[in-house]
Amino acid sequence: MLLRAIDRFFRHEASGGLLLMAAALAALIVANSGLAGTYEGVLNSIFSVTLNGSGLEKPLILWINDGLMAVFFFLIGLELKRELLEGKLKNPADVVLPGMAAVGGMVVPALIFLGFNWGNPATASGWAIPAATDIAFALGVLALVGDRVPSSLKVFLLTLAILDDIGAILIIALFYTAELKIDYLLMALVPVLAMFWLNKRRVHRVAPILFLGVIMWVLVLKSGVHATLAGVITAFFIPLKDKWGKSPLHSLEHALTPYVLFLIVPIFAFANAGVVLTGLSLADLAAPLPLGIALGLVLGKQIGVFGVTWLMVKLRLAQPPAGANWAQIYGVACLAGIGFTMSLFIGSLSFADPELMNHVRLGVLLGSLVSGVLGFAALRLSTPSSEDAAQAA
Repeated sequence: MLLRAIDRFFRHEASGGLLLMAAALAALIVANSGLAGTYEGVLNSIFSVTLNGSGLEKPLILWINDGLMAVFFFLIGLELKRELLEGKLKNPADVVLPGMAAVGGMVVPALIFLGFNWGNPATASGWAIPAATDIAFALGVLALVGDRVPSSLKVFLLTLAILDDIGAILIIALFYTAELKIDYLLMALVPVLAMFWLNKRRVHRVAPILFLGVIMWVLVLKSGVHATLAGVITAFFIPLKDKWGKSPLHSLEHALTPYVLFLIVPIFAFANAGVVLTGLSLADLAAPLPLGIALGLVLGKQIGVFGVTWLMVKLRLAQPPAGANWAQIYGVACLAGIGFTMSLFIGSLSFADPELMNHVRLGVLLGSLVSGVLGFAALRLSTPSSEDAAQAA
């Protein structure tokens, strides 16, 4: 009975989002308990991989953010390639509305954040934090609503979130690159070319590509470009079809998804969501950094996603999701304000100061929480369930 219940939980669409909530709550509790010193000590403990004194030496928190998150971005890369070649992003006409909504949902939150932080160079670099959307969290909340919304709305949110991820990847590549070391970047081209050759041969075994991807990850990390991008690049060299017609990409994506969803992302959340509440006041919440993030996620996403969608439909440049009403579209716009994983990740790239990072966590958690509650309420109230509809008939 217990095993069946556990199996049902992990098969449910909302399970990933619920596990993320649990990990974030656990981090919040631990960071404000007697275990806070141990929590910080473990995350800042140095872990080294060296050979003859040369190699990588980083705190555990950076191994999580640079290493485990590279696997997360690798899975995103696999999903992007699949969607581009045979999925929701294959037909350009289907991408116009969620694509423009995604652009609005990135630009407006960034502008709201900059409106609060423009005069402060110490915090203005976090402008991209509220521009991100957490796919697992947003789809998890949507799944909790059940059959109250049409399936077209889920496709709209999923496509919007995927395009949002593309935007986040480009932002990280263009604006969050440290001091560039060209020699390592040039060396990284060697495994890239080797992966390209293997992809053109449509190899069935992906282990050689993954091994080359690890080498590229190390070289990219040493170059100053954020190493998570190596995950995306490696994913695009996994063949969609091998020479026998099988799909290494589908197999790898299917095998990797539960590990990313139920292990890697919760570990990241636990390591990065620990807001230290001791000494915080309402004045801290009203500080430009957390306030800009929270309002960017809550108001910026609503204005950007819903406003652009409404404008595109009213100008007859696109059709709304089939069977969806405006209240439901507003609910989805609210769900896009759940930044969480991606927002915390961009925050970790923006600030090294622990105090500023604590404010980032505060803004991200509050903004994501309010966005999730508003989105759930709007979707829950906008359409009766199938049972209610049957009774009314």
